[in-house]
Amino acid sequence: MMLVRINMRSALVALCVGVLLLTLFWSRCGELSHRPISSTIGSVLSNALSDRGGGEEIECLINGEYSVACRRDRDQVYLPFSFIQKYFEVYGKITSTDGVDRFEWSHSYSKIYHPKKKYDPRGTFTTFENYNVEVRERVKCISGIEGVPVSTQWEPRGFYYATQIAQFGLAHYSKNITEPEPRVRIMDDGEKVLGNWIVSKDATISREYDSELKANVLKFSTSELASSQVWLKVNITQDFVLSLNIMFKPNSSLTVVLQNKDKKETVYLHYVTSNQLIYAQDDHIYYGIGTETRWRRITRDLIIDMQKGWALQDRPKLKSPRNKFKISGLVVSGRGAVAGVRVSTSEHTAHFFAAAGWLVRAQRARGGWPVPARRHVAPGAADLRPGWHSAMSQGHGISVLARAYYRSGDSTYLRAAQRALLLLDVPSHAGGVKALWMDKYVWYEEYPTTPPLFVLNGFIYTLLGLYDLHVIEGENSISLAKKMFDDGMTSLKTLLPLFDTGSGSFYDLRHFTLGISPNLARWDYHATHVNQLYLLAGLDPDPILINTARRWEGYMQGKRAAHN
Repeated sequence: MMLVRINMRSALVALCVGVLLLTLFWSRCGELSHRPISSTIGSVLSNALSDRGGGEEIECLINGEYSVACRRDRDQVYLPFSFIQKYFEVYGKITSTDGVDRFEWSHSYSKIYHPKKKYDPRGTFTTFENYNVEVRERVKCISGIEGVPVSTQWEPRGFYYATQIAQFGLAHYSKNITEPEPRVRIMDDGEKVLGNWIVSKDATISREYDSELKANVLKFSTSELASSQVWLKVNITQDFVLSLNIMFKPNSSLTVVLQNKDKKETVYLHYVTSNQLIYAQDDHIYYGIGTETRWRRITRDLIIDMQKGWALQDRPKLKSPRNKFKISGLVVSGRGAVAGVRVSTSEHTAHFFAAAGWLVRAQRARGGWPVPARRHVAPGAADLRPGWHSAMSQGHGISVLARAYYRSGDSTYLRAAQRALLLLDVPSHAGGVKALWMDKYVWYEEYPTTPPLFVLNGFIYTLLGLYDLHVIEGENSISLAKKMFDDGMTSLKTLLPLFDTGSGSFYDLRHFTLGISPNLARWDYHATHVNQLYLLAGLDPDPILINTARRWEGYMQGKRAAHN
């Protein structure tokens, strides 16, 4: 078979233009609308070229190393997009608009968010209103005791990771600003709305005024028999965030009954007086809510709790579960009291303050939130042993705590945010997160390895935390946060050119500090870099920020640096 030597850039142009022209004449493309191009382009080219009578198979030899089956039409060679996609990391699909098929090509799968106004620490945190931390696969569940995510990022048993918890809080804070007021349905408030609780033979209930809550509460008591229950029958759709005050004695529980409206499947979510994180067996999912016998308010997203229980059993995720399930009942057993029972579309404020509260309680004397998992970051750098700290955790934590102080006026949050600054001034080798470039420019390390890596996105998130605290403290004040922010911005603007690849950005500078292969930022991290730079350009007029952001955004559209 004849071999054709082709220029890869010319082939790309020929492929794109050729496909666009061919789609004008292909009668078979209509049935391919919105299908992944990688699975269809080969057969489309083959059929189309055959229909025209001008196509034949030809072997394409790639750099003298391996071959790919291609098609030739006269002096044009067509490569399958499945090869192009992997070789050049590009993306494409066939779409149909008004009966006209076309091939849509993109160089990046990520999106850039251009700030509409100057960043304000009292407002949304960057673009976190688009984040849904709790649905991530590396989130094992939302703790029934703490109300925050439990991470499996580097430890399958799960642990509390401050970065992830802070992102959870910042996402809900941002959603609380950008989303409309939630729809709330009162199920039992002890006064205007009284639930019709069904009491079994061996159970009792009573309504009493509680001086601590300053509200009427429902007290209940059941026997040890499985049939002894206090049950509230409901029929609620769409609203799946449950909130209520509880005071449970040992061996007590709250069970929420969810029913699938189509398959008649029933799922039981059990919230039990236990310290066990999560356990699931068939349609019964258990969350430990602790053993404290005091009034607490718990807030649970029932659909998230259900899906995390299914994930433990390797059950597939259900598409649009909020449209397919309904709450059919609440059951309490054991001894205790409940009050203020309601469901809503969201409870962003409660989730935000759950994260802020955890950060206050978990903060150590040095101001940090140690990571209890081992982390291997890069060849040639020693593993980070359990107990290491992250500048990104410190920065995100500060951003949460500054906002919590602003929202509540509680100085506890402000003091915790200020304590979090301490580790930023402690060198990595001494258990902190501070590194120096050329013994001069300070860098706050997301992963404080030796030698340092100089991770870009984590450093910028740390700068935002410093800026947040400075503004919340009072922009006219001379604070440690302001000095640290200014020093960090000087470092960023000095080192920023080192992160430019000419076609993208580097995730870190390991190729300088470790002398190993560069670590290219994948498109979602590159987009994060661009978004961060656009945000900082609104705070600092230095042209290097806006110019770099624009150039790096161009890389996502296929633009490249000039060559000699």
